[in-house]
Amino acid sequence: MPSAGVAERTMELARPVAERLGLEIWDVCFVKEGGDYYLNIIIDKPGGINITDCENMSREIDPLLDEYDFIDKQYCLVVTSPGIGRELRRKEHFEKMAGRDIIVSLYRAVNGAKKYAGTLLGYGENGDISIRSDGEILSFSGKDVSKVKLDEDI
Repeated sequence: MPSAGVAERTMELARPVAERLGLEIWDVCFVKEGGDYYLNIIIDKPGGINITDCENMSREIDPLLDEYDFIDKQYCLVVTSPGIGRELRRKEHFEKMAGRDIIVSLYRAVNGAKKYAGTLLGYGENGDISIRSDGEILSFSGKDVSKVKLDEDI
């Protein structure tokens, strides 16, 4: 099963578990790092995540993943919080974080820069992003954006 399919299927299994635990699923990624595969379930809740939340989610989802057995590779299950500077990847992330400060990284430079910081104003159907930066409104095509994260540097 392609990694996107694994992530989406895991998301379907994980959402009701997370809701029962008072959590939300921020994202799910199935990635290969070095020679190993990792199934990363990223959880969130108002007030933040603690280690007990991660342990509880891991204990609840692990038997379901074993029962449905749709991942054809050996992997390590990792349950974490989004952390500082959380990545925005899904439409619902952008909707939830509208008005917050973000950093937009681009595949190639626009006006001499590959990174822009500003306040998230909007997110379009094609992944287009609008921000306010230094009083100016900037728009980026979704195909040019490599990564977007919250600007929460402490």
